[in-house]
Amino acid sequence: MGACMALCSLASCASCLCGSAPCLLCGCCPSSNNSTVTRLVFSFFLLMGTFVSVIMILPGMETQLRKIPGFCQGGTTIPGIENQVDCDILVGYKSVYRMCFAMTCFFFLFSVIMIRVRSSRDPRAAIQNGFWFFKFLILVAITVGAFFIPDGAFNTVWHYFGVVGSFIFIIIQLILLIDFAHSWNKLWLENAEESGSKCWYAGLLSFTLLHYALAFTAVVLFYVYYTLPDDCTEHKVFISLNLIFCIAVSVVAIMPKVQEAQPHSGLLQASLISLYTMYVTWSAMTNNPNRKCNPSLLSIVSNITTKPSGDTPPGQLQWWDAQSIVGLVIFLFCTLYASIRSSNNTQVNKLMQTEEGVGLGGDGEVGDDGVRRAVDNEEDGVTYSYSFFHFHLCLASLYIMMTLTNWYLPDATKQVMESTMPSVWVKICSSWLGLALYLWTLVAPVVFPDRDFN
Repeated sequence: MGACMALCSLASCASCLCGSAPCLLCGCCPSSNNSTVTRLVFSFFLLMGTFVSVIMILPGMETQLRKIPGFCQGGTTIPGIENQVDCDILVGYKSVYRMCFAMTCFFFLFSVIMIRVRSSRDPRAAIQNGFWFFKFLILVAITVGAFFIPDGAFNTVWHYFGVVGSFIFIIIQLILLIDFAHSWNKLWLENAEESGSKCWYAGLLSFTLLHYALAFTAVVLFYVYYTLPDDCTEHKVFISLNLIFCIAVSVVAIMPKVQEAQPHSGLLQASLISLYTMYVTWSAMTNNPNRKCNPSLLSIVSNITTKPSGDTPPGQLQWWDAQSIVGLVIFLFCTLYASIRSSNNTQVNKLMQTEEGVGLGGDGEVGDDGVRRAVDNEEDGVTYSYSFFHFHLCLASLYIMMTLTNWYLPDATKQVMESTMPSVWVKICSSWLGLALYLWTLVAPVVFPDRDFN
């Protein structure tokens, strides 16, 4: 009996996975808006690829990856072509590069296919919102093919693709955090006005103070552990500038003219942006190749002086560090939030190519057969840009690749993965650009009063 029920369950899921856009059947898919279900499933594909990439980079996995035919023969995937790369050092990173290359190609393919889809009546909308089993097969096929890409210059070239893509994705993450803080602030203020309770105001004040306290603590720790009296000039400049910029946007956020133009603007958003900026600053400093200015978290906790990079044995890699873990947590939050977000912030909606929506949606539609289906809420027009959503996931794949590999650059001649200053500058510049975007969302309604920013 149990086997029969399992077969029936699998059959219903097969209809969900292989069906077209509106046919998200029974308990296999949630009762929600079709647009939300689609974004969640594509995000699940990305998270699944991320999970596989994490497994590939774990210490000890090189033994299993050696079993892939040709993948570890002299560091190339084509048997008979040899070079001098040590597979034990690079195999995990090579695997992550190829897994994320496959995900990037998968989402870029759909980004191109879905250009200018206006409503669910477009035949391409059926591809976007259904046929999940076949999409999964396509992703698997691309992944398998990626592992047979010859090394050559692939790792180095793809590294720089990852740097550029990650730069853009960091900006998108900041936009999503601005939107989240805006929605959070607006919701709690409305609750306070409706209920007349001061607890909502106390909650907003508490989180604002917490964010600023964490950001200020981070600045102090940066000066203590990531600078030296006669060295690390770049770090001193980065920390000082970002501290000044965060103070500046916080002051602007509470200026009377800004408050008049945007009543829901406040210090909660500025505090969260300041905290995220300090995280990006920390992440940038951990990529400095000068080990005297870049101590490991273990040496900080145990108060051990870090040795210069010249004393570090070649090929000794730090597989996981604190900033990578924090980066993954922020990535997971932003990915899921982008899938279910329903914002009333017009400026953010324009930047993210979305419309004002209804979140997770209603209770679904019940068909003639009594089966509850997802609501097709895009017959008159899409609630988000299909193409931009896939482009966002494409950039997310590149960001995951760089985060899991600590932004290291593969160096085949030295048989190591090295930190580089370009990675440091990419992260710092992204933090500055993100702050500039947030500042623009504050001052734009004041500078252009005739335009509708509500």
